[in-house]
Amino acid sequence: MSLSTHVLDTGAGRPAAGVAVRLEKIILGFDGQPMGWRLITEAVTDEDGRIASLPADAAGRWRLVFDTAQRSAFFPEVTITFQIEDPAAHHHVPLLLAPFGISSYRGS
Repeated sequence: MSLSTHVLDTGAGRPAAGVAVRLEKIILGFDGQPMGWRLITEAVTDEDGRIASLPADAAGRWRLVFDTAQRSAFFPEVTITFQIEDPAAHHHVPLLLAPFGISSYRGS
C-alpha cells in the first residue's frame, strides 16, 4: 500500500512547499475502543508541495496533520482523518488550502 499527499496553496495559485506533515494512526484497546493517536512518521512537502510516499500499511483509521501556520493565519493546523479499508490500494489525500477555506478529497 502507498499513501501520498499534496498541498496546494490555492490563494497563491501554486504548490505549498515546506509544509510539515505528521502521519498518525488510531490505537485501539483490547475492547476495540480508541485509546489515542500514535505518531507514525513526519515529513515535509517538497518544492512541488508533495510527499510521494508515507508508510500507511494497514487497514484502520489514519490522519494527516498539516502545519499550515505559515500559509494561513485562520487555519494554523489542518487535520484530515480517513479510513483505509484496502491496505493494498494506493491512497492519495491532497489538501487544498486558501486563506479562509480548506478542502480535500480522495485522489488517485
